[in-house]
Amino acid sequence: MFPEQTSSGAPLALYVHWPFCVSKCPYCDFNSHVRDVVDQQAWRDALLADLAYEAERLPGRRLASIFFGGGTPSLMPPATVAAIIEAATSAWPAEPGIEITLEANPSSVEAARFADLAAAGVNRVSLGLQALDDEALAFLGRAHGVDEGLAALATAQRHFGRVSFDLIYARPGQSLGEWEAELDRALGFRTEHLSLYQLTIEPGTRFATLAAKGALTLPDEDLAADLWETTQARTAAAGLPLYEVSNHARPGAESRHNLTYWRYRDYAGVGPGAHGRREGIATFRRKKPENWLSAVARNGHGAESEVALAPAERVTEALVMGLRMREGIDLARVAALGGTTIDQVVDLKAVERLATQGLVSHDGDRLALTPAGMPLLDAVLREVARG
Repeated sequence: MFPEQTSSGAPLALYVHWPFCVSKCPYCDFNSHVRDVVDQQAWRDALLADLAYEAERLPGRRLASIFFGGGTPSLMPPATVAAIIEAATSAWPAEPGIEITLEANPSSVEAARFADLAAAGVNRVSLGLQALDDEALAFLGRAHGVDEGLAALATAQRHFGRVSFDLIYARPGQSLGEWEAELDRALGFRTEHLSLYQLTIEPGTRFATLAAKGALTLPDEDLAADLWETTQARTAAAGLPLYEVSNHARPGAESRHNLTYWRYRDYAGVGPGAHGRREGIATFRRKKPENWLSAVARNGHGAESEVALAPAERVTEALVMGLRMREGIDLARVAALGGTTIDQVVDLKAVERLATQGLVSHDGDRLALTPAGMPLLDAVLREVARG
């Protein structure tokens, strides 16, 4: 379905984390922070230094994608974005058609920067619309309304060749009919990619506090299952089938950057809290923005730790990431990561039992979840994974 690279010299992905937001959303557990003042020159210099450190440790590679995530990277000055792109593609020659994605909030202020961001080299934008209902947006703590969000979407579609946007569903009180209408409206904008997330309560968020008090209740399992099924049916009918548990795209329009994660390939991560995988080494950046900035000034990079992963850890990570995708995983490749055999990676009897139940497909060395098994990913992993 999708081409795979197998050698350690496979193209590389770069993740750049911009940690600042205008406000903190109540459902968000990402490394995002609100600051009144940001020294833009200091942050530009520090990101470039952190990038240079990673480039020294990954020589001789080509660059397939860059992803500016956050936080709210559309708050970055376009000149900083351009400088990072230039430094990255100087360190690693760019693959033909390199994908350069930037996450953006759909406010009019940030949409005004889209032309400059496109000129800086961004060719794909991911908009955090999150809902197409003003009451829902207020509940989700979003700073924009529907009209402002759709105006930003129209601006994005004028300036970028590739556009995706996010929606959060299975919200408290949301009926099946309401979600069907909202999803149909979203599909009508004819973007090439949609990220559709069922609302989850993450520890440490304001929603977690409300849920603990009984002030916030999510849809029950039956309704959540119905919402999932109608999502799959409607996106497939519109030509945007699921290719990962929460992501839908027209064939060929999948996020190449995220496929690097899910296929368990190497990626460099720079900026506060960024993770990376560098030829079997897990890299972690300091999380708090001020601590990361101080570390870069002191050491020339923001790394907090670099840990060689044990073979068993690499196998587990490859299983967990790979089974999120519709294409599934190559069990022989995963076994090779651990220097072991397929039957030591997965319980083949459990695999065949789940295949009989219609939850997985197993063809040769290829293991994948079926549409019925996809929403049961965690349960399937518990059944099949060894160790």
